[in-house]
Amino acid sequence: MSRIVRVLSLIFFVAIIYLILTETMEPWVVLPGLGNIGFVLFFVLFSVFHCWVLEGPKRTAIFFAVSAVITYAMEETGVRTGLVFGPYHYSDSLGIKLGHVPVLIPLGWFMMIYPSRLVAKAMLRNIDTRSITGITALSALSALVMTAWDMVMDPGMSSLARNWVWEKGGIYFGVPLHNYFGWLLTTFAVYCLVGSLWRANEQKATVTRTYAALPIIVYAFFTVRYIVTNYFSALQVIAVFSMGVPAFVSLLQIYMNRNATAESQVATAEQTVSD
Repeated sequence: MSRIVRVLSLIFFVAIIYLILTETMEPWVVLPGLGNIGFVLFFVLFSVFHCWVLEGPKRTAIFFAVSAVITYAMEETGVRTGLVFGPYHYSDSLGIKLGHVPVLIPLGWFMMIYPSRLVAKAMLRNIDTRSITGITALSALSALVMTAWDMVMDPGMSSLARNWVWEKGGIYFGVPLHNYFGWLLTTFAVYCLVGSLWRANEQKATVTRTYAALPIIVYAFFTVRYIVTNYFSALQVIAVFSMGVPAFVSLLQIYMNRNATAESQVATAEQTVSD
């Protein structure tokens, strides 16, 4: 079963890289794609299968469930009240809704939450994620890494694709600054709870350094995509620093820091990772 899951994760990794390239090349060459819904579903499957290989099915289920429940609750509260992210609502372009939130949205949160955690984990290197201070530090950095992703994604997704609408606009390319505090709060809550629950559920996996880093490579490809082309040209510069720095530092830690093992760079403290 583990071998099958690993193969599936590799298949979806290749598919996601291709889909990112279709978006990157869109101004010059139109390549077949899957649209927003297909893209999210493929990305979610990659994240789930990769997490399964590294962390095991139990830890993956915990991560996915915590992420889905918290993000849906925050989104539903946000749409109804405007308190979490600012006043906004979703269009019908993302499919069926549960309440005021498309079912696809909690899935979309997980597809980003998982690789963002691995980027932060690589940057922090030898941190003990079983301690309270370690969980807090990793959660805080992971939340920053993921919110940095939204800084270059959200304006285009709302202004161009109209997947959601900011009812009063905002000073950051039409997005309210309130939104980013909501992202930090939501993701920090997910990471903290997952980190706490994972302390009692150890999992050992043996994978190559590169396999463990696949979600980080996806994050890096997204960085390049936003630098090459973006709805707002100024966001191309912002992407260099908001996403480019975390991607660059995490990859340096993985491939150039020979004093740290693959385990301490990208996997959890309980895992055994080999090249």
